[in-house]
Amino acid sequence: MFKIQTLNKISPKGLNLFSHDNYEVASEIGSPDAIVLRSFKMHDMELPETLCAVARAGAGTNNIPIESCSEKGIVVFNTPGANANAVKEAVLTSLLLASRDIVEGISWVQSIKDEGENVPALVEKGKSQFGGQEIKGKKLGIVGLGAIGAMVANDALALGMEVVGYDPYLSVDAAWELSSDVKKATGLETLLSDVDYLSIHVPLLESTKEMFNSEKFAMMKDGISILNFARGGLVNNDDIKAALVSGKVATYVTDFPSADLLGVKGVIPIPHLGASTEESEDNCATMACQQIKDFLQTGNIRNSVNFPTCEMPVKSGEKRIIIANKNVPQMISEITSLLADNHVNIGDMLNKSKGDLAYNIIDIDGEVSEDVLNKLREVDGIIMVKNII
Repeated sequence: MFKIQTLNKISPKGLNLFSHDNYEVASEIGSPDAIVLRSFKMHDMELPETLCAVARAGAGTNNIPIESCSEKGIVVFNTPGANANAVKEAVLTSLLLASRDIVEGISWVQSIKDEGENVPALVEKGKSQFGGQEIKGKKLGIVGLGAIGAMVANDALALGMEVVGYDPYLSVDAAWELSSDVKKATGLETLLSDVDYLSIHVPLLESTKEMFNSEKFAMMKDGISILNFARGGLVNNDDIKAALVSGKVATYVTDFPSADLLGVKGVIPIPHLGASTEESEDNCATMACQQIKDFLQTGNIRNSVNFPTCEMPVKSGEKRIIIANKNVPQMISEITSLLADNHVNIGDMLNKSKGDLAYNIIDIDGEVSEDVLNKLREVDGIIMVKNII
């Protein structure tokens, strides 16, 4: 029986994938084989010895100790694209909020609630102070053309905007999803100098931390609106506040408000609602749980942030072991030689690597003893061995 621990409330549509006798699911459970979570911070958590997989029902994995998991051979999954539509709709909403002074207008109307019969006349008299502009015909720059960025680009085109994108790491799969009408910027600086709106869709890494700062703002058109539904740390808060005061930036819509941004004129703070829809939570949970189930039952890996994608069909009658190891020379020969020396015949094998880690799916004829598995575990460089089928 596989034990699944949940560290947050997870959509039943995902957990229902575990609803048969081979699984036990609970928030409090000893010796879990896998953990499913959303925003729970695992960094101070002691990782159980039995743990072999963690799945984040969402794209970001900053709350998971990736390095510690990798050292123990624990596969960490995320769910890229599962919440993309929800975030895209929030970005499109923010485009309109940044263009039309709707937020301030609503606040002002609420402030005259005690004016009674004078309200309609006051509204007509005061509405001009909240005028704005249309997004049709304006130019939107998108930095990062993954699942969310591509969807924003395509829908912004449908709304009549001109769209320019920049992503030096654009994948083939993402490129297929992108409309041919999206113009490709030759560089980030070129894009920043030419757009009326900027939408940010890049991960928060050491190399991207505060990448949008005074130097980048200086390259932009005066009066640009910036939309950040990626991560708060991508934008330098002191520099964005200065840019708002100077008029370089007209509006900053962020889904990651911090205390120093609240009450600042031109900032529209949204309480991290980008992926907060019922559909998004269902999609993320279903994707996370399916990936955990596939891994536990077949050893196949898809959408892991620390291990390579590695999938091999299960053949009837064959047994399977999986091995994670450091990505160093001679490991495959050591593994295959040890199995041969112990009279274990390999029917099929797949080896993939990602950075410092490698992963092997090995189908064998017949059973493999616990003694052989322990010998594999003792090989220098091997960090995880499991008998799957």
